[in-house]
Amino acid sequence: MKRSVLTRYRTMAYVTGVLLVLLTLGVIAKYLLHIDGAAGFTSVVGIAHGWLYVVYLIFAFDMGSKAKMPFGKLLWVLIAGTIPTAAFFVERKVSRELEPLVSGTAAPQTAKV
Repeated sequence: MKRSVLTRYRTMAYVTGVLLVLLTLGVIAKYLLHIDGAAGFTSVVGIAHGWLYVVYLIFAFDMGSKAKMPFGKLLWVLIAGTIPTAAFFVERKVSRELEPLVSGTAAPQTAKV
């Protein structure tokens, strides 16, 4: 597996995670705190997160299939982009497990998440 595959996934995991945290804060500001302007912010961030989550899904699926991840673990990686802050933890764990595969220091094996 090439390093670029892991780098694309890591980048999109962080982008998706940050946007989801911002979206969560925007929803709290809009519905619980009734802050003016929160509706527009939530709309813009929600659209951005939605489109970029699709890119995240593509990159995560590509990485998982090349790393020969079991389906259940790949599913968890894909769903992590919908749970606030989960993408950060899952990305870190996946990156640590796949780094030897990327650097060529380990024999190919299935990744654990």
